[in-house]
Amino acid sequence: MHTTVRTRMAPSPTGEYHVGHIATLLKNYAFAKQQGGQFILRIEDTDQERKVDGAVERIMSVIHQYGLDWDEGPDKGGPCAPYVQSQRLHIYKEYVDTLVKNGKAYFCFCTKERLDQMREDQIARKELPKYDRHCRALSPDEIQQNLTEGKPYVVRLKVPDAETITFTDLIRGEISIESGNVDDQVLLKSDGFPTYHLAVVVDDHLMEITHVMRGEEWISSTPKHILLYQAFGWQSPIYAHIPVFLNPDGQGKMSKRKGTVSAQSFLDNGYLPEALLNFFMILGWAPADQREILSLEEYIKEFNPAHISAKSVVFDMQKLNWLNGVYIRKLTQEQLTEKIEKYLPADFPRAQLAEILPLISERLVTLKDIESLTDFFYRPISHDKELLLKKADAALVEQQLSQTTEAITAITDWTIPALEQAIRTLQESTDWKKSQYFMMIRVAVTGRTATPPLFETIHCIGQAEVVQRLQAAQETIR
Repeated sequence: MHTTVRTRMAPSPTGEYHVGHIATLLKNYAFAKQQGGQFILRIEDTDQERKVDGAVERIMSVIHQYGLDWDEGPDKGGPCAPYVQSQRLHIYKEYVDTLVKNGKAYFCFCTKERLDQMREDQIARKELPKYDRHCRALSPDEIQQNLTEGKPYVVRLKVPDAETITFTDLIRGEISIESGNVDDQVLLKSDGFPTYHLAVVVDDHLMEITHVMRGEEWISSTPKHILLYQAFGWQSPIYAHIPVFLNPDGQGKMSKRKGTVSAQSFLDNGYLPEALLNFFMILGWAPADQREILSLEEYIKEFNPAHISAKSVVFDMQKLNWLNGVYIRKLTQEQLTEKIEKYLPADFPRAQLAEILPLISERLVTLKDIESLTDFFYRPISHDKELLLKKADAALVEQQLSQTTEAITAITDWTIPALEQAIRTLQESTDWKKSQYFMMIRVAVTGRTATPPLFETIHCIGQAEVVQRLQAAQETIR
């Protein structure tokens, strides 16, 4: 085994990058950094049919937006270049030829129709669908004749009979599977592209990957990979299969059917990358002192993949929202202003941002909340008659609105102290009940029962607009 720790992440450009992918990448990244090793980014684009244009660039972009990077990769190069599988086809062909030559793999000329029928028959007999090894016993002459005739073929691994395949998972301990349950998997497809199974083993070996941390859905594939390592005479890496995230309701694997799961969408919805990384850190793992707020540097120092829980964990949106709020509150006013800029609606009064932002910053859960928390400052509001008349009759409320309008109109020095004094003086001189009066004014001016501090809010909305809203409230209760 190589002494330098080398980990990797190998995304497929077949769609948007999942938050689960970022969480797994974070673990690989942190462990490599902790051990003084290297983290490699490799693009696994052997599935050409499902490849999405521009996906590679978007994947690399979102990783960078989360504040993470790689030591070797498609854009940086490195000693194991190229780092894109479609550029390594000659390498896989060479290794497949070696396996065939050494009797570890074989040509399969079965047609799709034959394979489909075979699978149907096996299912009808309630058998485990797997290749029936029809071509495994072809003679050298038969193989050569088929090749000469140009018959399409794939290359399959010759899985040994009656063997127990055992490997030790860092998280789950020893795992054993009988070879009889492993299919003679395809290694090289008819289009000349390798399957995932061949490419991942060849690449991990040639790129000297020491630790493979990946999702638990790959556990069933690991025996196939172990067999390939054995067929080549190579030492396999250390494996750690990480549990999947469960949907926020705890029901089933987190998926697009239960809401968006793309890593980019969380950033677009106003979650800070630092908060998201912290969230991924503590899902299924915790430092020795169980604290929940961790910087990337602290995580790198303390992370131990062997201490990841083997149980699937719920993607707890309440915890994420809490963490995001914590990180928003850590920002200086200048930092928050810079980060929130792209979430401001087109009609937001940017000249007033410095005045409005401090009023609502404590209530931000995500940066995108800026619109819902501030729209009443600059957009028309509607009045709810029932709310305006809560705990008071119409005659009293109309009197309160009328006198308040007069008091607001009479203010010549439009400052927070001046308008607070005018309104408090009015309330005290009339002996109106504080809770009823101030809530009614809040509803009249903002259309809401919960807002930032009342006098600061009134000041920010502006004298003329406040007067108009008070008059509109009067019309509502008449």
